[in-house]
Amino acid sequence: MSHAGTLPATLPQDPMPIFEGWYREARAQKVQPNPDSMVLASATPDGMPAARVVLCKKVVANPGYVVFFTNYDSRKGRELAANPRVAGVLHWDTMSRQVRIEGRVVFCPPEESDAYFASRAIDSRIGAWASLQSQPLDSRATLLKRVAVEAARHGTAPTRPPHWGGYHFWLEAVELWCEGAFRVHDRARWTRTLEPSGSHAYSPGPWHATRLYP
Repeated sequence: MSHAGTLPATLPQDPMPIFEGWYREARAQKVQPNPDSMVLASATPDGMPAARVVLCKKVVANPGYVVFFTNYDSRKGRELAANPRVAGVLHWDTMSRQVRIEGRVVFCPPEESDAYFASRAIDSRIGAWASLQSQPLDSRATLLKRVAVEAARHGTAPTRPPHWGGYHFWLEAVELWCEGAFRVHDRARWTRTLEPSGSHAYSPGPWHATRLYP
């Protein structure tokens, strides 16, 4: 972990224990309104970017990915299907820390998506069935009607819709930032290569660290 608002003088080979530690600390301290908030940027194959906030539900230090969930048919889902390269930012201003990440996404194994979906509040599960995320909607009344229909159809035990689930965001680059006085911040970047390994994973190479001017 970093100390006194700075990164270690000798950068560790692997940034993920620091990242995971910051994430756990942000959640435990409960001073950040939503410590799971992560800006996720995607792009179409021809380079048109888009960004939105999702919830980072887990940081897996080894082998190095983060987990988020969404509607696979949404704009972001369609863009991720066409171009799996993504970038993200977690900014904890109350802790004066920021993490920037870049890499590629793959679908979570279905059983992982099932388990997380089952842990959600029932109203959120019904909402996942009712929302045609990112599609045009003529009125809020139509959405509320769809919620009522899906609630009646699924009762108290809605299962996960086929269009909803998780992603593993495998990291090719991690940049850690600590705020410093008079904008003399502490900043470092780690990079590695990823090789595909099955349908739900990558085989990562070693990390390489570089300290950066703020």
